[in-house]
Amino acid sequence: MNVLRTVTTTAFCLALMGVAFSPGAKADEWNRKTVMTFSAPVEIPGVHLEGWGVLPAGTYVFKILDSQSDRHIVQIFNADETQVYATILAIPNYRLKATDKTVITFRERPAGEPEALRAWFYPGRNWGEEFVYPKARAVELAKTANTPVLFTEVEIPVEVAEPIKTTDHPVVLKLKQAPVMAIKPTGEQVELAAAVTPPPASELKPDTAPTQTAAATLPKTASPLPLIGLLGLLALGGAWGLGLMQKRIR
Repeated sequence: MNVLRTVTTTAFCLALMGVAFSPGAKADEWNRKTVMTFSAPVEIPGVHLEGWGVLPAGTYVFKILDSQSDRHIVQIFNADETQVYATILAIPNYRLKATDKTVITFRERPAGEPEALRAWFYPGRNWGEEFVYPKARAVELAKTANTPVLFTEVEIPVEVAEPIKTTDHPVVLKLKQAPVMAIKPTGEQVELAAAVTPPPASELKPDTAPTQTAAATLPKTASPLPLIGLLGLLALGGAWGLGLMQKRIR
């Protein structure tokens, strides 16, 4: 009876361990999936579907499509994640105090015009995503908001007919390589460092983990049951060995 109880308890604990370490358990930590609801229209930069340069009031999902040490590619989805509305280049910008809630900042706009998206801060992080605008639009926003605005001069389409879904899409490859600068309210162009403070390299490492470990993880359709079964067999073997030892002692 004692042996049976030991086997049952051990197998149950190992089964729980198999579920806890199953693939995908921490997926949102690297893509930083965040659900946001806007109560008013919001202007967005980057490459968007035709007619979606301004998001109507509603609920959207923000995710990281790709992450590099000095820049990220952010995508905006509809609420059920079946449609990609925009693909945006963002530069990590450091702040001194992290919060336990999502923070979205906007640039000042004239009365009656939609607010322009500036940055997205994920909960618990000391840095966020400062969004990059096309140069012409950045000049206008800098004057209105009286603050430097990030921009790129690379010719990247503003609108696309089909949503961007992969990291090897030509537009994404352009965003990854596009030089980024900042423009002051006076129209003066300055280096990126004059507008943003890059976070310490150690704080950026978690975002690169999925790319480095992708080959070692199981596909999404895989089941943790084989691992659980193996652990269960090991538990049974251990219990059988304990039973033999008890018999010898007697």
